[in-house]
Amino acid sequence: MLNYIWLFFILSAIIFGALNGRIEEVTEAAFESASTAVTLAIGLIGLMAFWLGIMKIAEDAKLITLISKLVKPIAVKLFPDIPSDHPAIGSMVMNITANMLGLGNAATPLGIRAMEDLNKLNKHKGIATNSMCTFLAINTSSVQLIPIMAIGILRQAGYTNPTQLIGATIFASVVSTIAAIIAVKLLEKLPLFSVSNYTEEKANV
Repeated sequence: MLNYIWLFFILSAIIFGALNGRIEEVTEAAFESASTAVTLAIGLIGLMAFWLGIMKIAEDAKLITLISKLVKPIAVKLFPDIPSDHPAIGSMVMNITANMLGLGNAATPLGIRAMEDLNKLNKHKGIATNSMCTFLAINTSSVQLIPIMAIGILRQAGYTNPTQLIGATIFASVVSTIAAIIAVKLLEKLPLFSVSNYTEEKANV
């Protein structure tokens, strides 16, 4: 779906540019944006390498493990149908911790592993469980303590004090995560989203 949306934007720009006799400006803007994207990506390499190095030091110093231990009691409460000693809890906690520290790239494989672990407990394969939906909601909203990528992008764009957004990011991400958890916990109680309702509808098709 996202590919179709981008295709719509691109074709709309070309068509309106041609109709208004400004197709050269559209072409120039496309090349300029491509050049900016390359410059931005290269500029972020150093920042990502530095931050991943810092996180590796923190990991060796057991800092990430400590944060994970602090997060685990909350995770156990949020996922009551998952045994506290199940590998899925560990994978989810590590994913949430990585996201909190702004390590989106490192968090992705942990999130995939967590979903695989959750699916092992799934009695109805192909239908997302409440725990899967809850984890996805938390992963998508994602509390951000250090928005390293956003800071890097603002710095590359020439913003003089990109760290100013840290406070606002923490507040906004905490609110979005709370809203996501409330929404998913309310929706899972509705008969419309129950497994029995889904299997019944599938049987009637």
